[in-house]
Amino acid sequence: MTQHPEGQRPAGAPDEERRLAGLPEEAPDPEAGTSAEERKVERDFDELLEETKRERDEYLELAKRTKADFDNYRKRVAGEAEAAKRRAKAELAAELVPVLDNLERALTAAGIDPAAALAGDVPPEGALEQGIVLTYRDLHETLRRAGVEAYDPSGEKFDPEWHEALSTRPDEGAEPGTVVDVVQKGYRLDGQVIRAARVVVSE
Repeated sequence: MTQHPEGQRPAGAPDEERRLAGLPEEAPDPEAGTSAEERKVERDFDELLEETKRERDEYLELAKRTKADFDNYRKRVAGEAEAAKRRAKAELAAELVPVLDNLERALTAAGIDPAAALAGDVPPEGALEQGIVLTYRDLHETLRRAGVEAYDPSGEKFDPEWHEALSTRPDEGAEPGTVVDVVQKGYRLDGQVIRAARVVVSE
């Protein structure tokens, strides 16, 4: 075995003594040959990487919140638009219902039953009557397709949500609080009252 002065071995030579003695080779020093400046650069790089990861996570969280806020906004706007559409529809129907009333009065004055006119059972003889019937049918059908329906609460218990009491009167054949006469029928749109039925209630 080559002898070397004590404490000296050729640089980079294998550790023959440790190998021959059956000992594990020494683990390389990770900082061996690394200057203090290089180690500082590595630490700065690691810190920068961690900061970048934190910023990435923050931006991802912000993006998620923004998307959720936008989805909620879109749903709210859609809901408000639908509600505005229903209000406009109800307002238009409420304005057209009196037109139906006037057409029914005109038909009654001409001796034509409005219900029979809708059913087509009474063919009008004059051009004026025919025009009124056709207009009445068209308007009635248009409102029906839009969800507007008339209701006659005769014989029902008085309900202030559906009925408007114009007066009361004694009626031996009806329990108190019963609708005994309908002065003007009511109209509703998709289950919501657009005009309450005007009624007379038994005492």
